[in-house]
Amino acid sequence: MKKIKGLDKDKIIYDLIRKVEYLTLRIQQLETFEDEIKILRQENASLKVENTELKARLNSNSKNSSKPPSSDGYQKKPAFPKITKGKKGGQKGHKGNNLHQIPNPDKIVKYVPDKCSCGHEFHQDELSIAERRQVFDLPQPKLEVTEYQIHKANCPVCGLSNKGTAPENIKAPTQYGNGVKSYVVMLNVHYKLPYKKIQLLFKDLFGYSINESTIFSASQNCYNNLEDTENKIKTKVSSNDVVHADETGLRIEGKLQWLHTATTTLFTYLFVHKNRGKEALESASSILNRLNGWLVHDSWSTYFSFKNYKHAMCGAHILRELQGLVDTGKSKWAKTFKVFLMSIYEMPIDERIKRKQQIQDRFVRICNIGEHMEPPPIKTKGKRGRYKRTKGRNLVERLIKYQDAVLAFAFYEQVPFTNNLAERDIRPTKIKQKISNSFRSFKGAEYYARIEGFISTARKNNKNIFNELSTTFDGNNFITKLGC
Repeated sequence: MKKIKGLDKDKIIYDLIRKVEYLTLRIQQLETFEDEIKILRQENASLKVENTELKARLNSNSKNSSKPPSSDGYQKKPAFPKITKGKKGGQKGHKGNNLHQIPNPDKIVKYVPDKCSCGHEFHQDELSIAERRQVFDLPQPKLEVTEYQIHKANCPVCGLSNKGTAPENIKAPTQYGNGVKSYVVMLNVHYKLPYKKIQLLFKDLFGYSINESTIFSASQNCYNNLEDTENKIKTKVSSNDVVHADETGLRIEGKLQWLHTATTTLFTYLFVHKNRGKEALESASSILNRLNGWLVHDSWSTYFSFKNYKHAMCGAHILRELQGLVDTGKSKWAKTFKVFLMSIYEMPIDERIKRKQQIQDRFVRICNIGEHMEPPPIKTKGKRGRYKRTKGRNLVERLIKYQDAVLAFAFYEQVPFTNNLAERDIRPTKIKQKISNSFRSFKGAEYYARIEGFISTARKNNKNIFNELSTTFDGNNFITKLGC
């Protein structure tokens, strides 16, 4: 065997092979480490996003999220605090709402002086009224009982027996009238009292414990009589230039279902459906396919699938999302955009239209900054085609995609800044759910939706709710008289 300058050739080759094997192993280890580092980086980014979301959820309230104001406890404040000017209290020219004496009181009690200090006793013609004091009070409530006597007689000529005819709605020996029916329906639907509470109230006030079946039957009759009325409300809403829409969860038979609303300043339409999205909004109960003006909503994606109307996004929802990002301290663009949006809101409409191009350019610039600052979407492990986005990323992408809907209020005077009108019309349902927890049946929820929609409409038109419900049981109310 040849030696190279005193070294064994085979040994050199063997050492070189060992070194190559070692380096190959180290390279493989480094590649493994790089893969692990890449995975760890992805997990770290995902954990940061999750940590941010959990912090945001922990610090969320009605001002920076979709949580209701009732969840704020005693710390809640109005979304748009009023700017007070001048002195507090009643302002000059304010009429007030105090009691005023009436010329014809129901009852008069006279207090006359007994006699003068000199001993003279006063006669009636010597007295005059020095002052009047009136007390407004409730008399002891009682049910007024009306007896309908149906008489009969035998004809003296032909001997045929004849009997008087009772009114069509008087069918039983004893029954409750339309006033009682209207009262219990109003208590149950509009004032959210459960059946048991209504029974107790009737017992305390009138001495009668009304049956649950009577309350249910009254609601059923009212629901049936309002069918034509509801159709007219739907026509009025769908023909309006600006309509507000919203939806909220509703528990029916222990399951989550949905109450939807389409509303205007004078009319309210409510309906229940088992779904929240497209199936509900394209169902026969929905009227969104009839609209041809503006729809103001909270940017629920299903609303954008309709092309027959123009879209306007609720500014209050956007402000809450922006505030949520501001509270995290990591989205500086959100604070800038919030100031920008509020400046447009406070700007006169003429000024907005004059500066339209400037406002649109500023909108795009801020959104581009936000898109650059927000972390990019992250591939979610195990979910094909799904990318995880932060709340900030979701918001800025939505603002860019629906710029025209966000700025609709700025350039069209008839479009409001918020969707508060629809939210106010579904808020009573949340109160009822807090009291009663769940509707016993889907039909009962339908009764509630139709009757509450009618009551809301009557209140918007400054009508007396009790009187309108009473006339509804006679098959008539103020809406049936409207031409559609």
